[in-house]
Amino acid sequence: MKNYLHKLAATAVLLGGLMGVSAPAALAEGNFPSQVHIAAGERATGRILNVGVGRSVVVNLAEDAADVLVSNPEIADAVLRTPRRIFVIGNTAGQSRLVLFSRSGRELASFDVRVEKDTSDITRIIRKLIPGSNISAESINGSVVLSGTTKSTLEAQQAADIAAKFQGAKGASEVINLISVAGKDQVHLKVTVAEVERSIIKQLGVQFQGTIGVGNFTPFMSSLPNFTVNPSIVNQAVGGTQLSAGATSITAQVEALQREGVIRTLAEPTLTAISGENASFLAGGEFPIPISQQDGEISVEFKKFGVGLDFTPVVLSEGRISLRVKTEVSELSNDGAVSAGGITISALKVRRAESTMELPSGGTLVMAGLLQESYQQAIEGVPGLMQIPILGALFKSRDFLREQTELAVFVTPYVVQPVAVSKLQRPDKNLMAPSDAETIFLNRLNKIYNPTGAAAEGIYHGQVGFIYK
Repeated sequence: MKNYLHKLAATAVLLGGLMGVSAPAALAEGNFPSQVHIAAGERATGRILNVGVGRSVVVNLAEDAADVLVSNPEIADAVLRTPRRIFVIGNTAGQSRLVLFSRSGRELASFDVRVEKDTSDITRIIRKLIPGSNISAESINGSVVLSGTTKSTLEAQQAADIAAKFQGAKGASEVINLISVAGKDQVHLKVTVAEVERSIIKQLGVQFQGTIGVGNFTPFMSSLPNFTVNPSIVNQAVGGTQLSAGATSITAQVEALQREGVIRTLAEPTLTAISGENASFLAGGEFPIPISQQDGEISVEFKKFGVGLDFTPVVLSEGRISLRVKTEVSELSNDGAVSAGGITISALKVRRAESTMELPSGGTLVMAGLLQESYQQAIEGVPGLMQIPILGALFKSRDFLREQTELAVFVTPYVVQPVAVSKLQRPDKNLMAPSDAETIFLNRLNKIYNPTGAAAEGIYHGQVGFIYK
């Protein structure tokens, strides 16, 4: 065993590059020094000595040492090469104690030996591969702890990836990332949700019923077709006639409807957050939903609706931004509403998109899109009679529905910096309530200022405000 240790110590000496480190200098040159010097008369007791696993540290003494005591040789071992040079070798990760004695039995120095994986190499590699960073790596109980500062979150993640490779099979689970990003960027996200819906409804039907009195017999007939495609519509135009003669009575009516509708939905939520932090936004409200409990009790749960935005940005190198985005536009609707116990619970019409993407600052990407078309048509009537050309239209009804929807969600992130408040304009700055006379006689809802020709404050870019045509 001693021959093996002697070979390790001799190899460490031949490798060279050993640096003499005193107590204060050890912190400056690294957590794992190559040499430690003990001056004559120096009270070196209780000092911490970091030794890498499978590596050695040279302890140089100004006085002759005669004996070496190691509390746990399985963790670390010491070889008294010369009376004034001792080699401390790390075997496995753990803690031990090293005490050096003189010929008279006096304690020359004592160390609390801490054997960990040497992270000097990984610190040097990280600083070489990521220029401008100030990252240090330390080993604690087999885990690598990264600390310091970087320019961006991407560099911090790259340093963690390098440390994970250094750990080998343990990987990222044994890497603790405490790196902070100097001067975090702020990301302004603009999301545009644009939707256009178009619907066409057509209904045309003939309903008749009657009885014919013939002696003791009274034949009757009836044709009351339903509009199954659009059953909720009840405001059709109705026209008809009635014939009565003795015991004979015939009633016929025509129901007709044509409806065309266009709906435009536009929402543009915007939100700003620091790189790496989550931010959320909701402009809407909450509506109650009754929930049945035990013993017939009913509780109320509130469901959010409106325009919502939730995102987490990460600014990468070269102005690129990684985004985790979730956006939603919802509104109350009677379609799908539920009635129970005299209570009507509204349904929600929701347009929701959630994704992770990467794009440059100021770039726009279509996050989601939808083109949907629905077509329904039903014809019902009296068999045989409805097949008669031209006259068959009197014995049948037609119900028609066509819906078209186009939806697109655009996402645009910007890397922004704070600006002076004097460069910003509030939307309510020039809004003022009119006087009673202006409201009564001029029908004004807000005060109108006379133009003076002075330039407006602030600078506006692009389309500002709302225009209704």
